[in-house]
Amino acid sequence: MTFFAAASARLTAPRSKTGLALAVAAVLGANAAHAEDLLTTEIPGVVAAGTRIELLKEDLKGTEGPIAAPDGGLLFTENQAGRILKIAADGSFSVFSEQNNSSNALAYTPRGDLVSVQTAQTRVGVIQPAGHEKTLAEGFEGLPFGRPNDLVADKRGGIYFTDSGANANQPQPVSDKTPAKPAVYYITAKGELKRVANDIQRPNGIQLSPDEKVLYVANTPGEHVLAYDVAKDGSVSNRRDFARLVGWRKGENDSWSSGADGLAVDADGRLYVATNAGVEVFTAEGKTLGVIQLPKKPQNLAFAGADKKTLYIVGRGSVYRLPTLASGYRGRVK
Repeated sequence: MTFFAAASARLTAPRSKTGLALAVAAVLGANAAHAEDLLTTEIPGVVAAGTRIELLKEDLKGTEGPIAAPDGGLLFTENQAGRILKIAADGSFSVFSEQNNSSNALAYTPRGDLVSVQTAQTRVGVIQPAGHEKTLAEGFEGLPFGRPNDLVADKRGGIYFTDSGANANQPQPVSDKTPAKPAVYYITAKGELKRVANDIQRPNGIQLSPDEKVLYVANTPGEHVLAYDVAKDGSVSNRRDFARLVGWRKGENDSWSSGADGLAVDADGRLYVATNAGVEVFTAEGKTLGVIQLPKKPQNLAFAGADKKTLYIVGRGSVYRLPTLASGYRGRVK
């Protein structure tokens, strides 16, 4: 059973109270897109020249964690508002979930559970189906996580996730203990938590290649996207610089950063990286193909739609979408 089939069979979005739903709809409707839409330059096999990038919404309170919904729509987190929103195929918005411990990123497991990394009380856990919520991990070796950031579920039922560490520019998690250092973790299908990499300054976006033989990790201040080989037990090895990011530049405080954030892959194994430059696209071998430029720095992205040929990009309170020539990988929600 695929991710989407399992999710469709087991998950139903919770209903909000009528008054709240109407109020939210009014707010979302009032935030009509007003910035000029952009046109893309050609990236062969990915996007045609002159493709319109549609601004669906802006002025949201944080935008993160987009994934394809089982019905072809899109889910994403409005993390500063503590809720998950849904975009239907026609571009309409609705509230999918609230009171989810400030979820930042989302994933469906092969059995159809909706899992998130959560930042109010730092943990990773199942948030749906209703009645089956549970914590999967909330710290390592007695220390709480700093700020869980992104995750990806594999076909074995395991979950990789990043802990980027505390960020002074974001709300701090509730804890009186010094958090664990930034790292990449793996939760096995049996629920065992393993730290698989602790050699990354600020691990952020995380994604698997379609064949799940390579794990990609975005290092926000770094010049390169990193790659690791994946073993059958979920452990990783052979860290390497996978691709150089053109978004790596000096900021206002004279520190260098690529701004590398969310990651996605398509059916042909291309890697898409949200950076300071926009969405940078690479072949499965790490060759640069081009950049999808946006008016604001993107934070995360996902393919969705019935044919997975619509790329949704979120960041800085805005949501964009554009049709693509490439098709997203159907075996995963991004």
